[in-house]
Amino acid sequence: MGRCRGSILGLLFLGLWVPPVLGRFVVEKNSLMVTSPPDLRGKQDSAIGNFGIPQYGGSLAGAVVFPKENAGACHEFSRSDLFKSKAGGLPNFILIDRGDCLFAKKVWHAQNAGASAVLVVDDKDEPLITMDLPREDDEAAKYIQNITIPSALIDKNFGEQLKKAVRSGEMVIVNLDWREAVPHPDDRVEYELWTNSNDECGAKCDVLMGFLKEFKGSAQLLEKGGYSQFTPHYITWYCPQAFIASKQCKSQCINNGRYCAPDPEQDFSIGYDGKDVVIENLRQLCVFRVVNESKRSWIWWDYVTDFHIRCPMKEKKYNKECAETVMKSLGIDVRKVEQCMGDPNADRDNPILKMEQDSQVGTGSRGDVTILPTLIVNNRQYRGKLEKKAVLKAICAGFEETTEPAACLNDDIETNECLNDNGGCWEDKASNITACKVKSRTIKHEEIFIHLYQLAIGPGKCRLNNGGCWHGTRDGKTFSACQESVDIKCQCPPGFDGDGVKACESKRASDTKATWAAVWVLLIVLAVVALGAYAIYKYRLRYKCKDKQQQYKKP
Repeated sequence: MGRCRGSILGLLFLGLWVPPVLGRFVVEKNSLMVTSPPDLRGKQDSAIGNFGIPQYGGSLAGAVVFPKENAGACHEFSRSDLFKSKAGGLPNFILIDRGDCLFAKKVWHAQNAGASAVLVVDDKDEPLITMDLPREDDEAAKYIQNITIPSALIDKNFGEQLKKAVRSGEMVIVNLDWREAVPHPDDRVEYELWTNSNDECGAKCDVLMGFLKEFKGSAQLLEKGGYSQFTPHYITWYCPQAFIASKQCKSQCINNGRYCAPDPEQDFSIGYDGKDVVIENLRQLCVFRVVNESKRSWIWWDYVTDFHIRCPMKEKKYNKECAETVMKSLGIDVRKVEQCMGDPNADRDNPILKMEQDSQVGTGSRGDVTILPTLIVNNRQYRGKLEKKAVLKAICAGFEETTEPAACLNDDIETNECLNDNGGCWEDKASNITACKVKSRTIKHEEIFIHLYQLAIGPGKCRLNNGGCWHGTRDGKTFSACQESVDIKCQCPPGFDGDGVKACESKRASDTKATWAAVWVLLIVLAVVALGAYAIYKYRLRYKCKDKQQQYKKP
């Protein structure tokens, strides 16, 4: 009963906590380009989904498909290969209506049916919003971490135009472009991670701690090489003035209610208190400040991962003594860290935590930080799955071309989209030429390939071996079966018949050939008839002569 009452009190108290300022949310966008049909061609905005894996630094072309049934994708589709692209075909982007279920659930169902990307059509005429993760949804937690395809929200009017074009049978092709989703103002990427030292908050804490361990090596390489500037941050709240003297506030906050964190177990009667989490968060901030001053900022990653392993809450080791043991093993000056932390019982501002609260407020193109964990790259909030490959790709997208470090130029980060079905692009096998682009970069005299692809359209396609189609000259004029359009099939020009690939014959020549063929057939028939008549005539003549000879021989 005591545990239940404590949990209820905790939830009520959490509802009374307030951030230092009102929230300001910024929607992160990427560019969506329609390349076909011609009347829809142009650039549109789309809002990046806060789950899945956006292709930061790259682009993805695909054909738009609108499901005839289950248009909202709130239920599983009938087949797992329903939207899977065919061999040699473009990836399929599925149009899905907003409403009736979670954004993430829609994308999950589309992914299971073979979709390569999802475009959610808004059901209201309103500014674009970010398709965010559901809060504390146990069912959603089962599949969110397994969503690997990108998704974006498009406005209602544009979505209806796409639907109309698809329904009318037109080939609708769009290109999602994330190359400018992360700005690159200079040759160093600055990124920050809003994290937490609490290891008893369930699945979210497990994901965060798993990411810290997995990403540590890459982060330290970037930091040691001077390619990045990393800054850790920790979210805190303050206790309302009316509750500062309450038991709940005293157990969750330090510095007389100025800096608070939720109770790890959401039960004030057992385990660790929220103020224990605030103190360790403050310690980790000071560890970073001390090692950063000594030009060894990457040591912070060693401390937070070692502390999680050696000082877990479950083993009752989440305390100052264990933290100091970890610091000493890493050569961190414990005395400087203590001086940095100050007195948590003092009724005054802590400059380190005050700075953290101020940093939670969004500036410029960056919105307020209200969710843990939050990753910000070059002052743009990262949207997508918190895992090593996806995050490293986003960080690497912050570098200008030819300035990327080696960590950004390995096979795990680069994606060779041309390997499978030629990226769904046009290809001339005879001359081994393809529209699947391979952009080369030379770093230290080593040729590094970043593979992007696009559809072969326009005059460029027909200049390459005539697009693999037939071409020929008739009466001094050159004719071609290559069509400079999105439809990549070869088609004989007007006045010609044929398959468009191996041969096209002029209809006039075909008519002449047909006439001569008829004449020859007639001549052959006449010749056969004449020969037959001659044979009959000769046979009858010989028969008559034989009869006369027999008559002369009679006595």
